[in-house]
Amino acid sequence: MSETSSGARYERIPYTITFREQASYKDTYGGELGWVLLKAHLLKPARPSKTVIVFMHPIGGGEYLPMPVALAKAGYHVIYCNSRYPGVDYALQMEKVVVDLGACIRDARERLGYERVVLGGWSGGGSLSAFYQAEAEAPSVKATPAGEPFDLSQAGLVRTDGLMLLAAHVSRAVTLTESMDPSFADESRPDERMPDLDLYDARNPNQPPYSTEFVAGYRAAQVARNRRITAWVRDKLASLRSQGRPNEEFAFVVHGTLADPRWLDPAIDPNDRVPGTCFLGEPRLVNNGPVGLARFCTLRSWLSQWSHDDSNADGVRCLGRVSVPVLVVGNSADNICTPSHTQRLFDAVRHKDKECVTIKGATHYYIGQKAQLEEAVKVADNWLRHHDLS
Repeated sequence: MSETSSGARYERIPYTITFREQASYKDTYGGELGWVLLKAHLLKPARPSKTVIVFMHPIGGGEYLPMPVALAKAGYHVIYCNSRYPGVDYALQMEKVVVDLGACIRDARERLGYERVVLGGWSGGGSLSAFYQAEAEAPSVKATPAGEPFDLSQAGLVRTDGLMLLAAHVSRAVTLTESMDPSFADESRPDERMPDLDLYDARNPNQPPYSTEFVAGYRAAQVARNRRITAWVRDKLASLRSQGRPNEEFAFVVHGTLADPRWLDPAIDPNDRVPGTCFLGEPRLVNNGPVGLARFCTLRSWLSQWSHDDSNADGVRCLGRVSVPVLVVGNSADNICTPSHTQRLFDAVRHKDKECVTIKGATHYYIGQKAQLEEAVKVADNWLRHHDLS
C-alpha cells in the first residue's frame, strides 16, 4: 500500500521473517517448537537508497508511531520489525530479542539488498539496540541470566553502521527499578504497605517536594526490593531443576511497579513534563493497574529483562563497548525517558563520534507535536548525512 502526506510518498510493505532455532520449550503462543516468526513493515520511499533504518522494540507495536513514519516521509528507508514477543513481555528474554533483531538485519542486507544499516533505538529499543551492537562487535554472552546456554557469538549478528537512540531509557531493568514501590514488606501480602515508603499514602510524613535524604533512602529500598524478587526467582528456578523439571516455568504477579518520586516531584530529574502524570496515565492508578511495568512475569523473563543486577540489556554497560557513531536524542517533556537517562546514555559512549540533542517541548511519542517531530527528523537527517548514511 502507498501512503502520502505533505507531498511525501512511500510504500508500506508488510512481510514476515521466519527462522529455526534450537529450543527445548516454547515461550510464545502458537506455531511449532523451534520456529520463530517475526512480523515487519518496510516503509520504502520512491528515492532509492542503500541505507535502511531498522527499529525494534522488545514488545514491538511501533510500526505506525510518528518517528518511523516521519523518517519515511523524509525519504529514508525504514524497517519496523516486531520481536517474537509482540505486545506482551511476561515471557520475554532479551537475549532472544537480540537474535530476532539480528535476523531482521540479515534479511535487510541479504534479501532486500541494503548495504548499510542504522539502528533506530526508540524508547525501550534504545538499550536493545545498544545490546545488539555490543554483541555484534564483541560477543560476550554465553548464557541467559537464568544460566541456560545461549551463545550470542554463534548467532551470526551483523554489525550495523550507526546507532540513533531516540527518546530512549537506559534499560528496562533500571526503568522498572526506579519505578518500583518499595513499601512492600512481603510480596505475598501486597495490601500491606509501609506508610513511610508509600508515595500514595497520606500518612507518609514524606511529601513533595521530597528531601534529598528521603529520595536516597527510597532509591536504595527500590533496589533492595528488586533484589529480593530476584533471589526468590533464583530459588524457585533451583527448586524446579532439583525436582528434575529444568524446562518448567512459573508465572507470578509483581504489584506496585509505578511509584517513581519524579512523577510527583518535578524537581527530581527536572524537565518540561506535566507533574502528577506518567507515560501510562495517573501514577497512583498505574502502580497496581494491569498495564504496569513487569506486572505479569515468569522466572526466566524476570532475570533477563527486569533484574537490576542480572539483565544483560543494560544500555550504559553496552554502549561502552560500541565503536560506531551514536546519536542520542532526548525530548524535554518526556514523562518516562527523563534527562538523566539521556545523559547516562550519552556519557556511556567512550569514543568521540557521538552527539546529544534535546528537542524542546517534545513528549515521548510526539503525538500532536508536528513542529517537534519535524525538528527531531531534521536532527536525524543532519546526523545521517554527516556520516554518509543517507
